[in-house]
Amino acid sequence: MNERAVSLPTPRTLLWASIAVAVVTIVMKTLAWYITDSVGLLSDAMESFVNLASAIFALMMVTIAQRPADDDHPYGHHKAEYFSSGFEGILIIGAAGGIIWAAGHRFFDPQPVQQLGWGLVLSVASSALNGLLAWVMFKAAKQHRSIALEADAKHLVTDVWTSVGVVLGLIGVLLTNWLWLDALVAIGVALNILKEGAHLMWRSSQGLMDEAVEPEVLAEIQHVLWDFDHHTIRFDHLNTRKAGQRRFLDMHMHMPSNWSLGRAAAVRASVEQALMSAVPGLRATIQLLPSDVEAHFDDARDLI
Repeated sequence: MNERAVSLPTPRTLLWASIAVAVVTIVMKTLAWYITDSVGLLSDAMESFVNLASAIFALMMVTIAQRPADDDHPYGHHKAEYFSSGFEGILIIGAAGGIIWAAGHRFFDPQPVQQLGWGLVLSVASSALNGLLAWVMFKAAKQHRSIALEADAKHLVTDVWTSVGVVLGLIGVLLTNWLWLDALVAIGVALNILKEGAHLMWRSSQGLMDEAVEPEVLAEIQHVLWDFDHHTIRFDHLNTRKAGQRRFLDMHMHMPSNWSLGRAAAVRASVEQALMSAVPGLRATIQLLPSDVEAHFDDARDLI
């Protein structure tokens, strides 16, 4: 089934759901740590606190991003979502540092774990909640083109893998009675989420630096222009960028100099409509030029 045929919940709705699930999983995982005294489950619970803070901040940024354009922000507020992604990355890295610190002490002074059965049940149940929500959020992020929603979904997936690692480590402790294995798993989990945090920060920085649109989106744009490009019309100087849910395209359209302004404007309107129909969220700015006129950029005087 086409993903666009099914209307998924809005980013705000899903982020509210993420906040609610984070609260539930914090209670479950903290209880699991309390009854087992496992540093692995403690690291899992710490990750859930990060989930809660991230979801709250993401909700704030998505709300700002949905504000209409104004005099101070004529292109809208869509880039606010990139702050959410970067903030999540910072929180993940901070949580990883805390987990390594706690696990390091326990590694050299291992302690027995208690009531593993209940701890494992609570951990697995909370992971199932996070996994289900992440699956829905990934699909909605693609439909709504929301990097904040995608970042929160990736964070939830990281939390799921954290729980999987902790559960496997506790099972290993149960089978081998190697108490240090609990701390080792916690450190491994921290290194894994550290990598994810760095990736989110990098993704956020690229968005704030006006990164070009995805290759598949650019291919779709070029496919649309190909239908219009012939011996009387040609396009050049294509520049694209992303800003949250929006994509922007600037380019030149060359046409015969004897065309009337009305005819040229009508063709440009057709091109703009075709582009925006093919690429949802695209805003195209097309400058009209005669065929025998070339625009020159990066003049040495402009770089002074």
